[in-house]
Amino acid sequence: MSELPFAATTPISVAKVGLKARNAKALADYYSAVVGLEQLSADGETITLGAKGRPLLVIEGDKAAKPDDPRSAGLFHTAFLLPSRADLGRWINFAAESRIPIDGASDHLVSEAAYLTDPEGNGIEIYADRPPTEWAWNGNSVAMATQRMDVAGVRASVPSGDPGWKGAPENALVGHVHLRVGDPLAAEDWWQKTLGFDTVAKYGAQAVFMSTGGYHHHIGANTWQSAGAGQRDKGRSGLSWVELRSSDAEGKTSYEDPWGTEIKVLPGKPG
Repeated sequence: MSELPFAATTPISVAKVGLKARNAKALADYYSAVVGLEQLSADGETITLGAKGRPLLVIEGDKAAKPDDPRSAGLFHTAFLLPSRADLGRWINFAAESRIPIDGASDHLVSEAAYLTDPEGNGIEIYADRPPTEWAWNGNSVAMATQRMDVAGVRASVPSGDPGWKGAPENALVGHVHLRVGDPLAAEDWWQKTLGFDTVAKYGAQAVFMSTGGYHHHIGANTWQSAGAGQRDKGRSGLSWVELRSSDAEGKTSYEDPWGTEIKVLPGKPG
């Protein structure tokens, strides 16, 4: 049994992500086949997927939904955190053997990550953290960058004779969610004042990264595609909501960020 990743042990962490889909079944099939999630339940057009019984992704079907607009506020990517570098290596080996299209592979100093896009245009990150003891902090800021991943090194981390990728392993999580916003400063102000998040890194004036409990980031917010975006069109596919787990919450609460993205907060202990 793998150790629970640090991302889930903080006062607030990401629990689940909800996606609105034009074809719920096809999208669920993709996350099962490519990300390795298992279907946990289906209720009409709503399908819940997860890893070893832990729900992580809820896909809500809406055949009338318009396609997502990548220039609007919404989802940049859902980031699925694997417990170990070897797990990431297993997934990369599987992706190579299955000829799964990958948008990129990066070393962020705190983590190593592969990127892809689902059939409805939602971004996906599949990543593994480096040990938190290896993260470089300067005061309250953590060093992050975007460098080329040592793909050969990640693949070589899989032990010889290993059975390989068998789907998302136990303790796989949604480690963070990266949002498209109209203004990173407004996003930073909202997450700090509304939910008590700490700013831990910035990429110039275009992206901010925030967390609780010293994680490298539970929430990212950028304007790489969406500078100046206004209120979201709820009639489009894409991000439906983000659900957080908070050890300090006394009951279920729902908020909307400045662009109309629903942020749910549920009480619960870390993990």
